Amino acid sequence: MKTNQDLQKDVQDAIKWEPLLNAAEIGVTAKDGVITLTGTVDSYSKKLEAEEAAKNVSGVKAVAEEITIKYGDYGKKNDAEISHEVLNAWKWNWEVPEEKIKVKVENGWVTLEGELEWNYQREAAKNAIKNLSGVMGVSNNIKIKSESHDAVEKRDIQCALERNSSIDELGIQVDVAGNNVTLTGTVNSFYAKDEAEQIAWNAPGVWTVDNELVIEY
Repeated sequence: MKTNQDLQKDVQDAIKWEPLLNAAEIGVTAKDGVITLTGTVDSYSKKLEAEEAAKNVSGVKAVAEEITIKYGDYGKKNDAEISHEVLNAWKWNWEVPEEKIKVKVENGWVTLEGELEWNYQREAAKNAIKNLSGVMGVSNNIKIKSESHDAVEKRDIQCALERNSSIDELGIQVDVAGNNVTLTGTVNSFYAKDEAEQIAWNAPGVWTVDNELVIEY
């Protein structure tokens, strides 16, 4: 088990290792596996990158992200300009059915709403925005409503988890209620937790995934 000081240093080193963040002034504190990130960055993508870098460090159980974004004069844009750039970014991404998504921008914060068939489409809609200047944050409120009328097969999800070499021996429990999937059990990293959720989302007919997996190192 790492000490708080060891974990703090590992997260600091992980953040500095990322080319996008090596010059960023990000504060890191650690307590009982919980990492708190503070400081100021000049883009939304850097904020996400710092959080992802911290999550991937062994020993991290949770990340509290309190980083603020402050754009320079070159990066400031009004809400109308950001809205236009969001719609334009989607036009060049075949994974995003833009006609099914509504976007609202208020003080740089982008809110997405609508209904899509697959989670990968929802994730693509959000990822297309993260590098746009002026964006302060994204609320992804898009709902998944698959047109598949087949029942979600619990065994299919279990088999998919077992095929993945990084999580096949972790003993993840899968429960299915209608179109909703719940994952419980213990995993050994944030990566395994996220990977298991993504596998569950790939099952036809899934509308929601409740990821209750606990990280224990």
